Amino acid sequence: MLKGLAITPPVLGRISIGKVVEKNGKRLPEKDDQFTITSQVQSRDGWLLHPLNEELRNGQDGKLRSIPIRLLFNEPDLNFRADYSLFDRNTGRPLCVGNGETCKRLTKDGIQSLPCPSPDGCSLAQGNACKPYGRLNVVIGDDDPLGSFVFRTTGYNSIRTLAARLHYLQAISGNRLACLLLELRLRGKSTRQSHGTPIFYVDITVRSGLSLEDALLAAKQLEETRQAAGFDQSALDQAARQGFSNGAFEDSDEDTGAIVEEFFPAVEDQTSKAEAAPKPAAPAKTSLVQKLESKSLQSGSDHSARAH
Repeated sequence: MLKGLAITPPVLGRISIGKVVEKNGKRLPEKDDQFTITSQVQSRDGWLLHPLNEELRNGQDGKLRSIPIRLLFNEPDLNFRADYSLFDRNTGRPLCVGNGETCKRLTKDGIQSLPCPSPDGCSLAQGNACKPYGRLNVVIGDDDPLGSFVFRTTGYNSIRTLAARLHYLQAISGNRLACLLLELRLRGKSTRQSHGTPIFYVDITVRSGLSLEDALLAAKQLEETRQAAGFDQSALDQAARQGFSNGAFEDSDEDTGAIVEEFFPAVEDQTSKAEAAPKPAAPAKTSLVQKLESKSLQSGSDHSARAH
């Protein structure tokens, strides 16, 4: 395995809320109230739609607000990774990635491990340059059991909700997270800061039409079937863990330009954000999710192209 290169789950396409559009000569994120599933191919007008986008939309009155999924791994943090991330807006390359305690930062002397005070206490984070950034890999359909679609978000509500749900589902299923029949759902809510306008964030639940008990029984049966066939879920989780740790930064140079454009636009380009990034003086806590709790109370909404 090449050292310094993070080995991430194979990606077949992207799941997003909204898109990047050109306005007055500038490319800016535009909000939406539904999911869009795109391929890995991009044209001048944006990412090309994946065939699953139309297939799943047909049964939902034209609005894609839920997607049936499975997860690749039993460990929540392998399916969903969230960090404080700072990108160079000129090159698109990550400069610093941290969890509120420690960070990996690109300096003139190379990549160094340093303390991470979180964006509230970091001089590099001024101007909303550093923010929570999450990546969720999910499986859609049965064509490729190890191929995934990636959902990226800088939304406080999505990050907190996804992290909580995954840990809860792992706990109640007896560590059978990868065997559960699940669904990605788009939820809306209004807050004081959104002035009554609905904002949207992403949640994970058991598949529609299934009770929790039925979903747990199905997961147990699938685990037994996989074990009988020789499927080693523990080994898969370990391989993923090693792959992620093989590089300092997860996102490749091929992806970072589009990531910065969609999720980390320059402050002066954000002319009509529904959400101003909160800057409360939060006490030091031990995890990113905990740090976001105080922020979410004051955060009205996520930029919809970045997803809540």
